[in-house]
Amino acid sequence: MSAEARETRLPDYGEFARMIYGTSIISDPWLAGAERFRLRGAVLGEGQAAELYLAAERVGQVYDEVAEVVRRCPELATDFFGLTPYQHLMWLASDGRWHGIARVDLFCCADGRVRACEMNSDTPSGEAEAVILNELLHPYHPGTIDPNAGFEGRFWQMLCASHHAGTPRRAAIIYPTDLPEDLSMIALYRRWLERRGCEVALGSPYNIGLDRSGRLTVFGAEVDLIVRHYKTDWWGEREPIWENQEPYPDPAPLDAALLPLLDAERRGAVTVVNPFGSVLTQNKLSMALMWEHQDLFSPPARAWIREYFPETRRLAAFDPGELPREEWVLKSDYGCEGDSVVCGPYVKPADWRLAQAAAVGRRWVAQRFFEVATDDEGWRPNYGVYLIGGRAAGFYTRLARAATDYTALTTPTFIRPNR
Repeated sequence: MSAEARETRLPDYGEFARMIYGTSIISDPWLAGAERFRLRGAVLGEGQAAELYLAAERVGQVYDEVAEVVRRCPELATDFFGLTPYQHLMWLASDGRWHGIARVDLFCCADGRVRACEMNSDTPSGEAEAVILNELLHPYHPGTIDPNAGFEGRFWQMLCASHHAGTPRRAAIIYPTDLPEDLSMIALYRRWLERRGCEVALGSPYNIGLDRSGRLTVFGAEVDLIVRHYKTDWWGEREPIWENQEPYPDPAPLDAALLPLLDAERRGAVTVVNPFGSVLTQNKLSMALMWEHQDLFSPPARAWIREYFPETRRLAAFDPGELPREEWVLKSDYGCEGDSVVCGPYVKPADWRLAQAAAVGRRWVAQRFFEVATDDEGWRPNYGVYLIGGRAAGFYTRLARAATDYTALTTPTFIRPNR
């Protein structure tokens, strides 16, 4: 195929699937028989991309102030957030450190404003799809810029800047090995680290140990850097979020792995990215803190809270019946990717009443619903902006007809430069 022909038509989906398989990273171009990706990219103007980048960086700064507020007022960790003992231990051990990489989910609204529904600061996902989809399909979008082209280098720079010894040499990626959803991201991270001469071990918290000299190991191999993709709320005690929910079969904290890991980090023997302080910033009660205690934030942060975050309050602060279904969204404290989210306008009245009655109030927030502008095909784009070391570093865009969940289409994202 000539370059000119390649630039004038997108590949058919079967051809694209073969391209995906050829990366040896992403192996699932279909989900339950449906196509996972839209090949025609979301093309942003330079001004729109800059606006989204600025919004994401400001959102990150607000979350950084959340961490600082709780450091200044330590009683909030228990009185407001209700952290469990082991969650509290993770927070205290972090000394306020929470960030390495995060993803802010932004929406362009019908009223012309940019809104953030949340930030995933704990175990942000989608990196493989964002980077590889852009790499494969950028040649079919001539005259555009790939905003994700520098992602790998930025990620490595962040790891080196975070690492107590500078350049990491023996790393481990810790993730839930029994779940397949993020295996592509794990494979991509491993490739990036090995390209730079870093030895990489893969495992779960259950594979963490200590050698005879007290050095941290994964599968018996000494490591000095942990890339953590195992959620903080899974390291600690697991508690139901519904009144009628059966207790978890394994509610106990993973203390056999967590305590040696926190001690090794305290001694400077290992670096953990993302730091365990994200147990606080990942908690959606952070957004309720922004709204209920704006007096604790700096003047710029207060302005950004009102500009970018829809009103968010603790569900326990409301009386039943005070939340009109058409105006509110319910979110559990550690739910992510659409999990444990009840979007009022998109559910039946009976289901809304049932959710309100069954939710454990201290574990949920209520957030004002906002109307997302649709594109020319009726999709509602969710522009996930990655922050690496606090700076915007690329896009992960998903398209949904209603709320963003696992069925959303992923599309590449490009920027058209101003002429």
